[in-house]
Amino acid sequence: MKTFVLSAVSIVLVGIFFCPMVMAAPSMPADLQIVQPDPSLPKELSGFFGKWEGAAGNVNYFLIVEKIDEEKASLYLWRSTSFPELAPQGWMRYEAVVAKQRGKHKLQFVDSYGKYELTVKGEYLDVDGGVTGGARLKRVQ
Repeated sequence: MKTFVLSAVSIVLVGIFFCPMVMAAPSMPADLQIVQPDPSLPKELSGFFGKWEGAAGNVNYFLIVEKIDEEKASLYLWRSTSFPELAPQGWMRYEAVVAKQRGKHKLQFVDSYGKYELTVKGEYLDVDGGVTGGARLKRVQ
């Protein structure tokens, strides 16, 4: 019994000290200007609007789509990684193009790490391309 209790306590302590912590959101960009989508914008497009977070590999992502219309979207992307030479930390502002492929709307933009393609799938935002090749972000309030 004593061995069982010691094992259980050890497992809990290892979990506490070595499991990843919940990501802490960075402070918002100083020049962030949230503009609600026009009510006439199709729901498939207005679904991109808002704040998203997630991780892929060693990279944590926070993304804010601050404005969107039928042609383009303004967004901020923040990433952190344990390898800063791979991708510097901090907010970067991008203009994304709205595209429709195979009946699905996508946002596309390019930075120094490659081409990104964003697709809304329910409560998730799939990010293809870039530093890690892909990530799934979840909507946050």
